[in-house]
Order: sequence, then structure tokens, then C-alpha cells
Amino acid sequence: MKKTLSIIALSIIGLGLVSCKKENKETQSTETVTTDSTAVATPVVTDSAATPAGETAAAPVSKEPSTSIALSESNFDFGKIKKGDKVEHVYEITNTGKNPLVISEVKPGCGCTAPDFTKEPIMPGKKGKITLHFDSSNFDGNVQKYADVFANVDKAPIKLTFTANIQP
Repeated sequence: MKKTLSIIALSIIGLGLVSCKKENKETQSTETVTTDSTAVATPVVTDSAATPAGETAAAPVSKEPSTSIALSESNFDFGKIKKGDKVEHVYEITNTGKNPLVISEVKPGCGCTAPDFTKEPIMPGKKGKITLHFDSSNFDGNVQKYADVFANVDKAPIKLTFTANIQP
């Protein structure tokens, strides 16, 4: 009886862990695990973009046809700002390709940075914007922050960075 309860508990725990994963393209198969000479079938989830331990999975890649872009800049220096200031910078992005540019996500490196970006497709030859808002309340001295831009371009994600010298 104990073996049966242990097997059921392991199966439930295994299924619970599988259900907590982000929705990515995953394939599911069954693997047989032997515990105390009793075989149990447990689901095995294989992520199509396997990530090393300790790293988070990348944002989903757009299914739109690839295009190319030009950035007005990829790094910005706020210079000296007072601790507690909330600053922002707009990065201009131009679609230099032949297909519409679709920005699927902008992922900042930490919670102190919040992104805004052009959500609708950017037509060839047109411009869009990515704005990074930075709250300096919890920082002192020189800082460097970043955000990854996921879009339908060959070399995604695109890294945008900024620096600031936070004064008391």
C-alpha cells in the first residue's frame, strides 16, 4: 500500500511540475521510471529550445517573416542623475527590410527598468520606438542596465543598454 501511495504522490508531483512551465513549443512523451522494482509511466516534457540550468527561457520568436532593422543607438548615457529620479530614453528603430517588423517583447534585465514599445507592425522604411523607463531609487554610483528586444529579425534578441551615474 505504501508503494502505491508513493508512486501516486510522485506522479502527482511530476505532473504539477510540468503544469508550472511557461507555454512554449513543447513535445510530450512518456518515460518509464522504476522505483522499488515497480514501473511507473511519467510524462517527460521536452522544450524545443532547451536552456541550461539557472537560465530563463528566451521569449517566443515571432512567426513573421524575417526583416532587418537599424537602430538610432543601442546604448545611452543618462550621465549624472539624482537618486530617486525616474528617467526614460527613447530608442528609435527603423525597419530597413522588406517585411513588416513585429516586436513581440521587450524584456528588461531587472525590475527597475520598464519598457514601452511600438506594438503594431512597423512597415518597411517606417520607424518605431522602444522606450526604457528607469527608476534610480535603489541605486548609488555607476549603473549599467539593459533590455532584450525580441522581434522577427535574424539576430534576436537585440540588446539595448543604458548607463547612469546616480548621485545622493
